[in-house]
Amino acid sequence: MPKKLHNNICEEHLFNSLFKKHSQDLNNFLHYKFGERLNPKDKTQEAFIKLWENCKKVTPEKAKSFLFTIGNNLMLNETKHQKVVLKYQQTKPKHYTNETPEFVLEEKQYMKKLQIALANLSEAQRVAFLMNRIDGKKHKEIAEVLGISTKAVEKRIYGALKKLRKDISEL
Repeated sequence: MPKKLHNNICEEHLFNSLFKKHSQDLNNFLHYKFGERLNPKDKTQEAFIKLWENCKKVTPEKAKSFLFTIGNNLMLNETKHQKVVLKYQQTKPKHYTNETPEFVLEEKQYMKKLQIALANLSEAQRVAFLMNRIDGKKHKEIAEVLGISTKAVEKRIYGALKKLRKDISEL
């Protein structure tokens, strides 16, 4: 019975020789079987990475089989993924809502009124109000950012709300 000289793929020189021996064959096999679209070079590299990660478990005699099986499985997984992507791209988004045309029109009109009313606020009121309502900041946080007291922030926001109510009801 012949004695095995190399039984550990984790040795760099043995792994390099396996790479040189099988990488081109694996790449060609994946290219011929699946085509260039699924990038067989990347899958070849990934197969060798998997071999390196499992180098203690795979014997040199089984390395070629391991590489080709892993490479084939990686390409099959990529094919499945591409099918899911294609199916998702083919689904048409919903272009309708349950809202009536009157509601949509009223909403647009209200948004116009709101934009005009916001533009009519003083800069200080607008900044404090939008930081509170849009950014969700608390009065204390706004005070720290603007370098003013919490009471000043409260006054600005209260004044902005009062002015907004008045302006929107008038428009």
